[in-house]
Amino acid sequence: MGYIPKKTLEDLEFLEVVTQMSARAITPMGKEACRQIIPLEDREACLFELQCVSEFLSSFDNDNTIPNHGFESFESAIKMLAIENSVLELQAFRNIAAASETVNGLLQFLEKFKTYYPALYSATETLYINKEIKAEIDSVIDRFGEIHNNASETLYSLRKSIQGIRGKIGQSFNKALSHYVNLDYLDDIRESVIDNKRVLAVKSMYRRKVKGGIMGSSKTGSIVFIEPEATLQLGRELQNLLFEETEEIKKILSQLTDFLRPYRSLLQEYQRFLTFVDTVFARARFAEETQSILPRISEDQELTLKDAYHPLLLQTHKLEGKKTYPQDIALDPDKRIIVISGPNAGGKSITLKTVGLLQLMLQSGMLIPVHEKSSACLFDRILTDIGDNQSIENHLSTYSYRLKNMKVFLKKCDAKTLFLIDEFGTGSDPELGGALAEAILEDFYERGAFGLITTHYSNLKVLANELPAMTNANMQFDNRTLEPIFKLIMGEAGSSFTFEVAQKNGLPYSLINRAKKKIERGKVRFDATIAKLQKERNQMAKTGRSLKEKEDAASKASEKFESLNSKMKEKLVSYQELYDHNQRMIVLGNKLNDAAERFFNTNKKRPLIAELLRLVETENSKRKRKTAAVAKKDRQKKKDTSKELEAKIVEVRKEKKEAKKAPPKPKPKPKVQLKIGDRVRLQDSKSVGSIDTIEKNKAIVNYGLFTTQVSLDQLEKV
Repeated sequence: MGYIPKKTLEDLEFLEVVTQMSARAITPMGKEACRQIIPLEDREACLFELQCVSEFLSSFDNDNTIPNHGFESFESAIKMLAIENSVLELQAFRNIAAASETVNGLLQFLEKFKTYYPALYSATETLYINKEIKAEIDSVIDRFGEIHNNASETLYSLRKSIQGIRGKIGQSFNKALSHYVNLDYLDDIRESVIDNKRVLAVKSMYRRKVKGGIMGSSKTGSIVFIEPEATLQLGRELQNLLFEETEEIKKILSQLTDFLRPYRSLLQEYQRFLTFVDTVFARARFAEETQSILPRISEDQELTLKDAYHPLLLQTHKLEGKKTYPQDIALDPDKRIIVISGPNAGGKSITLKTVGLLQLMLQSGMLIPVHEKSSACLFDRILTDIGDNQSIENHLSTYSYRLKNMKVFLKKCDAKTLFLIDEFGTGSDPELGGALAEAILEDFYERGAFGLITTHYSNLKVLANELPAMTNANMQFDNRTLEPIFKLIMGEAGSSFTFEVAQKNGLPYSLINRAKKKIERGKVRFDATIAKLQKERNQMAKTGRSLKEKEDAASKASEKFESLNSKMKEKLVSYQELYDHNQRMIVLGNKLNDAAERFFNTNKKRPLIAELLRLVETENSKRKRKTAAVAKKDRQKKKDTSKELEAKIVEVRKEKKEAKKAPPKPKPKPKVQLKIGDRVRLQDSKSVGSIDTIEKNKAIVNYGLFTTQVSLDQLEKV
């Protein structure tokens, strides 16, 4: 990817986003690293950081939480290790030990859960678990930041001697104290402490009678502070031992520093890794607060943002309790440039800034607040011209300044550039400025650049309608209330509603009519046509929704009628078959009845049998004889049906047995109509009260000492 100028970062308020995001880091170095974040030039590095942030964000919602990564900076210690014979301070050693333990914990965790966090795991490739650093430091320095007594044999011996001397000093001082107290040489306070030494508070009149070193006197001069002679000698020995202890500690820390020197590059990697993890954590926390995700990153030049929010606006509105409106934007090779038009204060500039800021965030390794079905690509350059940029230093007007920007655009624009221009072409004569803007836009189009512009110029709207890879869009406006709806509509230009907005703001009708007469008739008609088209589009959208609802209802009714019709046909066919069968049976019955009557009259069996055989043969001739294959198939079908019935019978029997085993469900008690004066109690309660009043399915129950309001459904009559 290419270079993105600083002006783009300022125009799109990217630095404000970075400042807010850096506040989520937990270490000073992490905060500083966050403030230095800018769009990455390397595509692979950008994709890697995006994946890391996405993985860290997912860790907030699962059980495999990433361990703490906090650390105290040891940057100065790393620099000191590069200087020969340098010695680190105690706090530096403690910071290094803590950082080593933190990194080891993270390495162990990421090794264990590398399938969950593959990108974060790959960030540890240059690191390895090292337990020697912490172990060596812990063997010298305790958890309170003090040197262990057994850090060396010499130190152990010295501290033992120091402890013994201090004991002797205490004994000799106490002996001198009791001796001079008995002689009444001491003041009422008896003793004091000067330069961390116990001294006797001697009355000034007896100062020559007390042997020792004078350490000072009181303000009034009535007391002289003297260190007894016995402790004075022991004190000198103690000072010598303390000096030797300090030298031994320097020697130990020097050896410990020499031990760490070979690990200097590893410690640099530790600090780099922990700082990187902190920046990832800060970006993940910011993404969580703004409900951001990682969209699909496309290899092709296409940008599809669904429900895209401006993160700064989202945060501000959240604090103020206001609603933030999302936008849908799509750019692809077939629709590379969008010309957004419509009235002022309708959200055109915010839409422009939203697209640009989200693209900058994405290319800086930050997640963006869009719908999960969104997709994005990475651009080499993002160029912007937003706002009123008068240059006082260079004595340039707004228009001159913007023309200077256009010169840069014309040098840099190519197929991998995203340009964003607000109020394109303004600042000069409308006709001349519009013509120049049209020529510049055509040049951007021919270079294959992607971009969004906002404008009020009609010729740019017409151009967007004529060129195949350019399209119009407008910020929807309620033409009845003249209030913005903050919804971007693709495929049509928007009216500026100039006169309508002026009328809404109270300008006289006569003034507005005079203004209309002063401009070209064609311009008014064109703007009116656009406004009319917008109104018709809104009406068509409403009609379309209504027709869709009616179509769905009609489809459901049609399906219902078809089902009913098929059932009716089946019933009619079965009724017809039954009727035909009954008719045949009636005819056959009549014939049998005639034969029986003849037999009754003649009593001759032979004609009767002949008649019956003839009837049977006639009926059988009407029946179709089944082939052997069909008969076999019918028998098999009956057999299968029989098996299915047997299986169902077994299941039913099992269900009945289980139903018998299961305890019978308690029958619901019949609901009793309660009235005032009834003695009642709460369900599952023993306390009995009486109903005083009943209002809206609630009763006031009097328990004697108190009354309470209860729902009638919770009461049962006693």
